[in-house]
Formats: sequence, structure tokens, C-alpha cells
Amino acid sequence: MASESTSPKPSITNTKAELQYWLMKAEPDSRVVKGKDVKFSVDDFEAAGTTAWEGVRSYEARNIMRDKMKVGDKVLFYHSNCKTPGIAALAEVCKEAYPDHTAWDTSHPYYDAKTDKDNPRWYMVDVRFLHRVQHFVPLAVLKTLDAHELEYLRDEHKAAVKSMALINKGRLSVQPVSQLAYEAITMMGERGGFETEGKAAGAKRKRAEKEQGDKEEAGGRVTRQRRKR
Repeated sequence: MASESTSPKPSITNTKAELQYWLMKAEPDSRVVKGKDVKFSVDDFEAAGTTAWEGVRSYEARNIMRDKMKVGDKVLFYHSNCKTPGIAALAEVCKEAYPDHTAWDTSHPYYDAKTDKDNPRWYMVDVRFLHRVQHFVPLAVLKTLDAHELEYLRDEHKAAVKSMALINKGRLSVQPVSQLAYEAITMMGERGGFETEGKAAGAKRKRAEKEQGDKEEAGGRVTRQRRKR
């Protein structure tokens, strides 16, 4: 659970016109760091219901969570550092930034000796699981979108996906997403149509998978049992 000892700043829920969109990465496969498994799959997220997005140790990702994320913002939940990375579920921010107490927990995989509760360096938000996407949206498909005949996507949707930080600056674990890119990916998750592909699309996808090497930055959220709320 999130720390009870730290009082976050009051939250103001964004209106629909003010909504922001984000992509947040987690590792679905087991990986042990300092004796703890940092795995957090869509199954773990669905079981938890709500989770603190702890363990982020990138300044750029921290600044996004601390300074920009608001209650009600929409989130693409992304499977990272695995055989088939991609969007697995939709979520939303339900609590704004507060100090990440795991940073001064010496037993935590991402303990930071240079920070403490009197001088916090790292922050986290709480994120609520909404639902799985009906069709898992692989990164390789997003990278080869033109090779797939998805008639429900407009040209501006495709352009927005191509300009995503995920495609052009893939390492960051918390990333901004434009409204058009979010719309495109949620439609893909609902309607699919890219699972069966022609030879050209298949070859292009395989090249993208071979070249992507989807290496992620150190730090990220760590599995922990949490109550639904």
C-alpha cells in the first residue's frame, strides 16, 4: 500500500477537455533484483486493482509523475522487457504524486542511499486498473502500422502513433501520449484486425521485432499485493 505517513497534495480530477494520456511500463516476466521479483504483469495489475507506481528512478519519468500527472488521466499499461512488448490494458491515475518511500527502504530493489523522507528525491502516483484490451497491441505492430490495413484508423491516427515517444524514444518507463495516439491504440485494442497479416506485413513485423531490442531503463514498478479499491 501507499505510505500512510505522507500526505499528498490535494487532487483535482481533470475534466474530459483537460485529460492527459500516458504510457506506463512494467515487466510481465520474473526478474529478481536484490532478492525480490520486479515482475508486474497485467494479471498482477488486475488482481491488485490499484497500485502505487513505485521504484521509478529516472528523473524524466519522475518529473512527469510529480509535476504533470493528474487524477483522471488515462494510462496505457505496457508490457516491457519481454519477448512481445506491447499494450495489455487501460488504466487511470487515481492519486497524484507523493514521495516514493521505497527509495529509503534498504531492502527494496531500487533503494537510493542519497534520499530520505525528510528530503525525498523520488515520487510515485497511484494507478487504477480499468480493463484489459481485447486485442493485445504489440510494439512491432505499432512500428509497422502502414503495413496493416486497419480501415478504422484515420491518417492522423497513424501519424500520431508514428510520432509516439515509444517509437522514437523507447527507453523511458513513463511517457506522454497524444490524444490521437491514445484513441488509435484503444481502437486497436477493441477492434484488432492486425493479428492476421499478409506476407509483407509479417516480414516487416519480424524485422521490427529483430531490430527493436526493447531495452528498458533501470527501475520500475515492483509486484506487491494490494487491495482493490
